[in-house]
Amino acid sequence: MTRRRIVTALLAAVPLALLAGWVANHTYWEEVKVPMPPKGEALVNPFYATQRFAERLGARTAWDRMLVVPDSNAVLVISTWHWSLTRNRRAALERWVESGGRLVVDNRLVEADEAFENWTGIVRRYPDWKNWKGEPDPACRKVTEEVSGRPAASPNVLWLCDLGMTWLESTRVPEWALRDNRGIQAMRMRIGRGRVTVINAAPFVERTLFEGEHGRLFAAATELRRGDEVRFLSEEEFPSLPALIWRHGAPVVALGLTLLAALLWRGASRFGPLAAPSAAARRSLADQIRGTGRFALQHGGGESLHAASLRALEQAAGRRISGYAVLSGDQRLAALARATGFDAGALAAAVHHSGRSAAGDLRRAIVLLEAARRELLAIHTKGQHGTR
Repeated sequence: MTRRRIVTALLAAVPLALLAGWVANHTYWEEVKVPMPPKGEALVNPFYATQRFAERLGARTAWDRMLVVPDSNAVLVISTWHWSLTRNRRAALERWVESGGRLVVDNRLVEADEAFENWTGIVRRYPDWKNWKGEPDPACRKVTEEVSGRPAASPNVLWLCDLGMTWLESTRVPEWALRDNRGIQAMRMRIGRGRVTVINAAPFVERTLFEGEHGRLFAAATELRRGDEVRFLSEEEFPSLPALIWRHGAPVVALGLTLLAALLWRGASRFGPLAAPSAAARRSLADQIRGTGRFALQHGGGESLHAASLRALEQAAGRRISGYAVLSGDQRLAALARATGFDAGALAAAVHHSGRSAAGDLRRAIVLLEAARRELLAIHTKGQHGTR
């Protein structure tokens, strides 16, 4: 390596060494705890942390995704719930509060319209956007406790987070309230024998319980006592339509599925016939004719058979004997006897057979008529082709 290259390498290494020294002097290693993502029940239950907190304080908790009216001395915490979805369940909840229940709702209450405001007397107010200067809100604000519209003798001072820019108002004096420099952020109203507490934030869902002093707020808003039953209600995670159908109509669903299975089974293709197939049998044409004739003889059809045999003989004679159609009856019998060689008396008895005598006589008459017909046909065939 030449001296010039050595000098160039040193000049390039000096800035890198200075940069490394500056970075080393101005940086340090520090451990930062990063919360792990939720898993198990905490992944689907937005009140998981608050439930465990309440249980540590001696309460019994449950999470519902449909309204289950608890006992009148219980606590119901609601978040992300449609207040005006159906009138029946809203009326059931109102009756429960008036009978002594403690209801706590946050600012995620959906459709909290005039019905809720008229029932509780609590209204959410918004700033005058035209005159709003846009000053940033701190993440957490200090609130002071009030009792019956006045500061408490020993007021609790709490830090509440994610309050937003709104506040609460009421024409009635609240039993308990938390106020900051903007207005009331939480208040409790007595309705009948129960109480309704409205919080202008959502401090009890997901990880928000660990922000500010939301644990103290939970105990104060619910008026929690050891042994209380605290139920959490949210429609953010609700059962699927099949689950709801099964929950409310399991007998009807089971009966319908049974009937459907029976109909499908009845109309389905079977693997085989209902009965064993009979052996295939075929008869010749002669067997078929003989069987038909035998059946006709046995069941009173002798006259029809005789008439059919006589017609066949007459047709053959008409084609084979010249002038047969103009001959009289006796002349026809004589012509048939000459053409076939059969006895004229036997032919006359067969032709004039009534068909009502014994079966043996009828059979012989038909046989003779058929033999005469065939003889006529044979004579004609011999006349055309000659003898061999």
